Amino acid sequence: MRRKYLAYYALMLALILAVGCANESRADRGSSVPSPAGAGFATDPPAGQPQAPIFAVKGEVLATNRLDIDFSKYQMTFLELGADRCIPCKKMQPIMKEIAAMFPDRIQVVFYDVWKDSAPAEKYGIQLIPTQVFLDQKGKEIARHVGLFPKEEILELLKKNGIQ
Repeated sequence: MRRKYLAYYALMLALILAVGCANESRADRGSSVPSPAGAGFATDPPAGQPQAPIFAVKGEVLATNRLDIDFSKYQMTFLELGADRCIPCKKMQPIMKEIAAMFPDRIQVVFYDVWKDSAPAEKYGIQLIPTQVFLDQKGKEIARHVGLFPKEEILELLKKNGIQ
């Protein structure tokens, strides 16, 4: 008889947790965490302005959901596909800022939050986050890495591709 009550209470607790978590939308989850904008990250232009292809401001990380990136203005584009609430993704944010600051004229760094918009994940075939994709001036993929990518290893990759 006691097992029945324990099973019943466990089931009720699981249902309460499931309903509570289901009511929290992705937008709600994202709003409780400060966005990268304003913390060394550039953002998209305001709505209503012409939608020419975009590119990062020199030395800054562009946080966007737009897929029309202009790759031609930089030697290489470093895409970070992750999420604001993902712990390894959060650890990548200072690394992205440092890379953008170290190579302001040669590398543009772009951050996509794939939990807020899945289109970039679909376009670049992302299955796990964080994923880093490095593209040349024509938008052709040079390299890809999944997981936390230490700064030293990124610098090695850049050096192998002629950026020092």
